[in-house]
Amino acid sequence: MRNITLVGFMGTGKTTVGRILAKRLGYRFIDVDGEIEREQGVSISHIFSELGETYFRMLERDFIKALSFREGLVISAGGGAVIDERNIQSMKLGGVVICLTASPDVIMKRVGNSSNRPLLKAPDPMSRIIELMGAREQFYRKADFTVDTTAMTPEDVAEEIIRLTAGKI
Repeated sequence: MRNITLVGFMGTGKTTVGRILAKRLGYRFIDVDGEIEREQGVSISHIFSELGETYFRMLERDFIKALSFREGLVISAGGGAVIDERNIQSMKLGGVVICLTASPDVIMKRVGNSSNRPLLKAPDPMSRIIELMGAREQFYRKADFTVDTTAMTPEDVAEEIIRLTAGKI
């Protein structure tokens, strides 16, 4: 009973799909960002602004590595987790990695002007989305499978992941 780790840009549906997928598979759902917030007692935005992205990425790396030794999990990794090769190695060690994608327009609609998205605190959030997606694309391609969530319901995405991973988890 290996893990399924969902990666992808913010707003692609990792958390929503992850919860549905875990329920359908009888797995436990883990949201890496949520667990880091719970463990640290502060929001990700607070960690970024007060302690820096480097500190956050260290916490994220340690948490993802620890999860790779567990089984029966659907893991929602933060959007930037893939930029550290060690995270990708840990995710693949623990199971199958699925990248969720969506168009920049859909991502903008989904995340809107959310104050808990520290990397989008920019004068032009759409440009920032496009810039970050481009910079991370090479890392997202390292996933075992990719599912474009742009025109799919979360339930349909979960079903597609179950189909793609049949016999692999």
